[in-house]
This record gives sequence, structure tokens and C-alpha cells, in this order.
Amino acid sequence: MATTQNSQQMANAIRALAMDAVQAANSGHPGAPMGMADMAVALWGPQSGHLRHNPTNPHWINRDRFVLSNGHASMLIYALLHLTGYKLPMAELKNFRQLHSKTAGHPEVGVTPGVETTTGPLGQGLTNAVGMALAEKLLASEFNREDHAIVDHHTYVFMGDGCLMEGISHEAASLAGAWKLNKLIALYDDNGISIDGQVTPWFADNTALRFVAYGWNVIGPIDGQDAAAVSTAIAEAKNSADRPTLIICKTHIGFGSPNRVDTAKAHGEPLGAEEIKLTRESIGWNYAPFVIPKEVYADWDAKTAGKAAEAAWKEQFAAYQAAHPALAKELVRRMKGDLPKNFVQTAVDTVIAAHQKAETVASRKASQLALESFTAALPELLGGSADLTGSNLTNTQSTPSLRFDSLTGAVIKNEAGEGGRHINYGVREFGMAAIMNGVTLHGGFIPYGGTFLTFSDYSRNAIRMAALMKQRVIHVFTHDSIGLGEDGPTHQSIEHAASLRLIPNLDVWRPGDTAETAVAWTVALQNKTKPTALLLSRQNISYAPKAESALAPDACGLDAINKGAYVLAEPTEVGLKKKPQAVIIATGSEVQLALHAQKLLAERKIAVRVVSMPSTTTFDLQSAAYKSSVLPAGLPRVAVEMGATGGWWKYGVSAVVGIDCFGESAPAPVLFKHFGFTPENVADTVQSVLAKK
Repeated sequence: MATTQNSQQMANAIRALAMDAVQAANSGHPGAPMGMADMAVALWGPQSGHLRHNPTNPHWINRDRFVLSNGHASMLIYALLHLTGYKLPMAELKNFRQLHSKTAGHPEVGVTPGVETTTGPLGQGLTNAVGMALAEKLLASEFNREDHAIVDHHTYVFMGDGCLMEGISHEAASLAGAWKLNKLIALYDDNGISIDGQVTPWFADNTALRFVAYGWNVIGPIDGQDAAAVSTAIAEAKNSADRPTLIICKTHIGFGSPNRVDTAKAHGEPLGAEEIKLTRESIGWNYAPFVIPKEVYADWDAKTAGKAAEAAWKEQFAAYQAAHPALAKELVRRMKGDLPKNFVQTAVDTVIAAHQKAETVASRKASQLALESFTAALPELLGGSADLTGSNLTNTQSTPSLRFDSLTGAVIKNEAGEGGRHINYGVREFGMAAIMNGVTLHGGFIPYGGTFLTFSDYSRNAIRMAALMKQRVIHVFTHDSIGLGEDGPTHQSIEHAASLRLIPNLDVWRPGDTAETAVAWTVALQNKTKPTALLLSRQNISYAPKAESALAPDACGLDAINKGAYVLAEPTEVGLKKKPQAVIIATGSEVQLALHAQKLLAERKIAVRVVSMPSTTTFDLQSAAYKSSVLPAGLPRVAVEMGATGGWWKYGVSAVVGIDCFGESAPAPVLFKHFGFTPENVADTVQSVLAKK
């Protein structure tokens, strides 16, 4: 550690930058950065040697990961990144919370160099960190060899009271203990203050014992304003062989502010010019706003140490590369997020096989069939389920269950030396979704996880965060409709497909057979900058033959599925040699309803086109020419989907056969008839629309 005087000035630099930036923006949270500044010195200070990172290369593979879970304390990390030498100039700090600055209100990955994940919703960051630590452990188990510990780094997370109040923290911490993530170190900013004041009336947990019960190593409480004490605790934590560590740091929110310290007033508003003046006097910081003396910059500069750490690792990696060239190449590929060169052929083979077999199966089973192919070809696929493996069908022959040695914490491997690739998350949908975000942010894996579509409500915030962060995470949501039958309305999705489609940058697929499901998986795996939600049926779905269309030759057949919607059947398929008079648009299991309705209408001499639209989000991105070839102008349109009708009107439909109320508990066939999901009702709806034309 630096001398006491130096470390105090290093911490004061953070305090000054935090209160100056918040004051300049007239918006933000100065209190937490001011209170956590000494913790930051202990971890980030180059003199401590704890945090291995390189400001000149923020994406170095073997860097330690740092997560600021209480993202409202963003000025803490912005100050640290600036002071240690990242490309975050003072001009950006002066532009805190302004449009298009690199210092957004809460940290955003991909916007600010050195920020590992986007944080703001409390508890998400901690859970992301668990995912990062899991990825590190699994990669180390897979790629490290004797004398070549090429994957070997820690994940650190700062978090506050709010993070620990959120239920997701319980889910994440419990899993971290079960997985024995000993390289995960969490520093808890225990200041006892939240927006509404002292937390004691509503947060009475014995946090230390809670984490002990989860299987964590707990250190403290210690004085969080003593950088040397925090540094000693971190050093102790790094020696943990089989447990993650929680370091409880007692701090004072707004430390240094004579009138705001230890009050909620320090949390989420500027201190004000007069209080900032008093604070500067209190902490002995005799510099103008946004001025850092060169000696403090020198104490904080991590560029030299960072370059040396990366250079040492590169030397290690060169030796590893010489000894294990294939492994080295594979590790680099996976950390880049590139798919294997043979992926395209694998995908083509998988889709064609599904088409040729033309199986009648539930789309959840179709998903597993596609996964059998993809998990065999892609070792980076890391699956899982929230205690619904037998229902979600996310497991394959290539993905045995992930297990850890109860004594050592090591990944248990089979006779082939392979560890498990299917995670039993337990009943933790919220935690699973956010952990998957952390896994993909770390790099090296493409995570996917399953639950019922209705329970995507639990996962919603993490799904949104993945979309915001542009991360490739795949959610397998089964039991996508009232087709659950007897499970009743608590389990039957109504609004879920429609609401998921509203999330920007989220791809949503509701495939109608095995080929569409294989294509959906192909697109999801190729989407490096998007998460995907796959909505899959419990009930069996017949295969839909892929007919040709003379009217829309480029919008039909297998090759058109990846455009999100395509012409599935023209009137000629049911014996009518005439142009379509209307279009039926359908998704998922309702594609079969549309095809049966087309036959009924043909018997009534009414010609209709059937369009399968497995992905509205993908179709919406197509050219106007393609859209019009699928949905010609002037033809009445009727949509059919077993869910909320609201999202279908944008396609210019005249009617929607859907459901805008909650379901019922009864056998699925009874429910289909009760709610009008019959070929007769679809045909009658089309006919009534044409009668009004």
C-alpha cells in the first residue's frame, strides 16, 4: 500500500471528482463514491497489487473483472478509470450525465472503456459477477494444463445495502457458494443508508450469517475508511481455496462532508457549492474543481503495472501456445466470440435434417433436437434450466450436468476429461438470467437457459439488460400458451410474447415446427450483439411442408425462414387455382390452425395465403419489398396467435384470433375450443372479414 498520507489523497481525489461532477451535472449520487473511496484505493491502487488490469488494453483476456453493482455510484468507477489511465479524459468527467458522454448516469459496458457490465438495477451487478466468476472457473478447468495456468484471475464486486435487499442477491449468492467460486470477492459497502434514510427499520438481516449459510467466507465487519485494513482483507480473501468471500466494510456515506455525512441527503443529489467548499476544507483538498495534482496522478497511474502484468501473461501464453497449439487457438476463438468455421455447414445440415424428417413433436422437443447437433459442434454452449430440465429439454448428450467436488470445489470431469455443460440453477429464474449475462460478458461461452414462458416475468430485468448491453444470451421459454391445460392461468402465457417483442434489440422467435426451430437456434447463435427468446410449445405440432410460391418466389421455402416471416402455403396447396383473397398470419402451434382453416376456406371456394411469422422482430427488419411480397397490399389479413392481440394490429390486420384474458384450468383441447382456437373459428373469422370488405 501507499503511505497513509498518499492513500488519503488518492481517496480524496475520488471524493473531489465525485462531488464536482455531480455538482456540474446538477444530478447524480456523490455520497456512495465518497464513502467507498478508501475501498477503491485498497483494491485499485497500484501499490496494493490486487487488481490486475491494463488501462491501455481494457480487453486483455486474463484481466481481473471488476463490477460496481451499486451503479448509482458511477462516479467512483469513472474517477478510477480516469485516474488509473484509461481513455476517459477529464472532459468526459466534466460531461457527466450528458448526452453522448462516456460518463452516463449509470455505468454502461461498451460505452466507457474499462466498464465490464452495465449496472443500475440493484443486485444485477453482483449476479453478473457470479456469472463472470463461473465462466473463469469453467474456462480454467477446460483449458489450463499442468504448469500452464493460462486462465487465472479474480472477479471483484462492490455492492451496497440495496443490492443485498434485492431477492436476486439471495439467488446469486447461494449459487456462488454451491459452485465454490473462490475467486469471487465481494466488498460490501455497509453504510446503513438508502434513499429513504437509515435502513435499520426495514433491513434487519444478519448479512454475515446469511452469507456463511450460503457457503461463503466472511471477513469483517472492518473499517471501510481504512484502506490498509481493506487491502489486508482482500489479501486474505485471495487465499480462500474453496469459498467466495464477502468483505463487510463499514463506511460513512458522504465521507468528508461535514453536514451530509451519514445522511440520505448525501445519496442522490448534489452537495451544493457551500457544502463542497466545506468538504474540501474538511478533507484537506485545496484544489479547484476537476483539478488533480500530478503527484496524485502518479500514485494512481496503473499503466506501467498493467502493461507489465499483460506482458508477463503473454509470455505465459506463448509457452502455452507452443505446448498446446490447438487449445490456445480454441481459447482465442472462444474469447473473441467467433463461431467455428464449420458452423454454417452444421446449421444447414441441422435444418435440412429437420425438414427431411418432418417430425411431429412439440417445439420444445424440436429445440432439443437442434441442440443435440449444436452442442456437439459448439463446445462453448453452456446450457441450463431453472429446475425444469425435463420440461424445457435444454439438456443433450453433449451436455452432462455440471457438478463440483464437495471438498475441493473442482469441476468434476468424466472419463474423457470433460466437465459438465448443463447447469441446474434450481428455482432461480431471476438469478439464472443475470448469471447468464455475466457468463457472456466474461467471454468464452454462449449461455442458454430454460424456464416456462410465464416465468420470464422473473427474468425480465436481466433479459432487458442483455438487450441493452448487446449480449448473446439465449432464453429457452417453453409452455408458451394455454396449451399447458390443467396447470391453469398461473402458468399460461397471455401477454408474454407481446411484451417481450417490445424490448428493443431482443430477438423473439415462436417457431411452428422442427425446421423453424432449427433456424431460430441458428439465428440466435449467429447474433453476437443480441439476446434471443425462443418461445416453445408443450403440445405436439405437425410439420408444415415448405411449399413454393409462384407469386413470391423469394419469400418461401427453407431459405426464407430466417427472414422472420415467409409464405408457407398458397391456395394452390389446397386445390384452388386462383390468387389469394386474404392472408392468414400465424405463429408457433397456431400455424397448423391456419393451414386447417385454409382447407376449410378452400371448400367454401375462398382462396387464402398462409404466412408463418415465427419472428416478428426479425421480419420487422426486412426491406419494404420483402415485406410486401409476404403481405401484399390490398389483401385483408387475419392474425392467429394464442396470446395477447395488441401487437398484431401494426401489420394492418382486419382481425386477430387471440386471447386477451387469462386462461382457465382444463385439458388443452377443451381450452382451445373454449377460446376459439379451432380451424372453424379461424375460417369463419376470415370469411367475416371478407364479407365486410
